[in-house]
Amino acid sequence: MWIFGTNVHDYCYYLAYSPAAITGYLSSIESLSGTNFIKWKEQISIILGVMDLDYALRVDAPAALTAESSTEQKAAYEKWERSNRISLMIMKGSITTAIRGAIPDSDNAKLYLAHIEEQFQGSSKAHATTLITKMVTLKYSGSNGVREHILWMNDMASQLKGLDMEISEGFLVHFIMTSLPAQFGPFKINYNTQKEKWKMSELISMCVQKEERLKSEQPDSAHVAITGPSKGKGKKFGKGNVQGNKSASVTKTDKASSSGTKGSSGPRCHFCKDKGHMRKEYHKFREWLEKKGNLSICVCYESYTIDAPLNTWWVDTGATVHITNSLQGFLSVKKLNKWDRNVLVGNGEKTQVEAVGTLCLVLESGFNLDLVDTVCSQYD
Repeated sequence: MWIFGTNVHDYCYYLAYSPAAITGYLSSIESLSGTNFIKWKEQISIILGVMDLDYALRVDAPAALTAESSTEQKAAYEKWERSNRISLMIMKGSITTAIRGAIPDSDNAKLYLAHIEEQFQGSSKAHATTLITKMVTLKYSGSNGVREHILWMNDMASQLKGLDMEISEGFLVHFIMTSLPAQFGPFKINYNTQKEKWKMSELISMCVQKEERLKSEQPDSAHVAITGPSKGKGKKFGKGNVQGNKSASVTKTDKASSSGTKGSSGPRCHFCKDKGHMRKEYHKFREWLEKKGNLSICVCYESYTIDAPLNTWWVDTGATVHITNSLQGFLSVKKLNKWDRNVLVGNGEKTQVEAVGTLCLVLESGFNLDLVDTVCSQYD
């Protein structure tokens, strides 16, 4: 097939081996720094294979050419020599200077790669120890899907196989089963009672089905907290602020009263900094709270996609406790003084906020939604 007078095979060959493509191949190789030998070796093998330059790594060096060498021998030697020369340049160019000086030099790419492996044999053992520790301690938390959890365990087992520490499929299946949480208890008992052994593909399929059933049995929940517009935005109400004639007279009276108690002993007010009274008892602090505005709170417990009106409290009919009096799911909690924050509910009454924190919602897609400054309050 020809395109504009050019053979398609030659055109594709040009695209794959153009200077821009080769530059892209080489820039994708991560420099060998001492802790990434396995990844570096994998990238080198892929790049040399894509560029059809791994011949020197797969075949031993041919005999030197002589006057009696045949045409086939000359072609094979030229192919090996080109592959060996470019492979050495790519490998040496992707190694940091400090490490390159510690590796014995060689004109043979296959032998040079073996020297690098000898230098990083200790690092490979340390990496294997790290992988084994991760596999033993790793438990399925539910933040991601169970499929991703199993594939991650398989990836670590594959890395151990590359380090001459192969794990059989049967053992890996049992090992993954032990990493599943208590919700999969009946599922694990059912597997142990069967005579047949599952393959890895069967384990993934069964675990995904079990996870979907567990999700369908649990109601969806949502916690929302919104802040309404505050009254008197941009104005501060406190000591020394005057608003109008009426405010001026009140402020003057307050200053006179506070000056009389300034030297008295007793608790210190954190609002006016005077002694003799507490902040919660100071009438100006109460006026400041009223002028500051209230939070508009919407808390709903949504079961089976039933909608609840905004700015209302709605509890599932099967709930035994109020959803808002539980701190379960909070990543961080900050306790508040009982006079610091109030919530105005639908019947006009106020209830005290127990704590403010960040609530983590685990979505069905596997992502975590962190709601910052979410309030937790008890309301009977």
